[in-house]
Amino acid sequence: MSEIIYPRSPREVMNGWSYLPRYLDKIRLHLAGKLHSDYQENLGKGFDAMWLKYAGVTHEQMLQVVKNSPTDGEVCDWVRRNVKKTPAEKATHWQDVLGRPLLTDPVATERLKLRKEQAGLAQRDDITSFVDFIDADEKRL
Repeated sequence: MSEIIYPRSPREVMNGWSYLPRYLDKIRLHLAGKLHSDYQENLGKGFDAMWLKYAGVTHEQMLQVVKNSPTDGEVCDWVRRNVKKTPAEKATHWQDVLGRPLLTDPVATERLKLRKEQAGLAQRDDITSFVDFIDADEKRL
């Protein structure tokens, strides 16, 4: 698979949840056999897993929801009915995602530095988080 179809930005929001639209795109691409190999290893892991943990649902549940819901609106309705989190809890999730890598995690900080170098973005001092890196790497920032 050579052509990358980028999922939406981690900054996109659905039902008050940042990152959720990106996760749904990755699932839809996976189900269609179009998820680029760069994304396959972390499907349901990493930031996907952070959203799942905060939402209190499993990756398998979300696979089924997306598989049985042809539109984002239907997925949004399912999330609204089944994921009962306050706006404050949703904001806490987003701040957790935006704060990665944690300043107290030298391994993750080094991983971000390495990823920037590999992507030819080492000179970009404005890329300070993995969310920034994703958007820059996918040509949005």
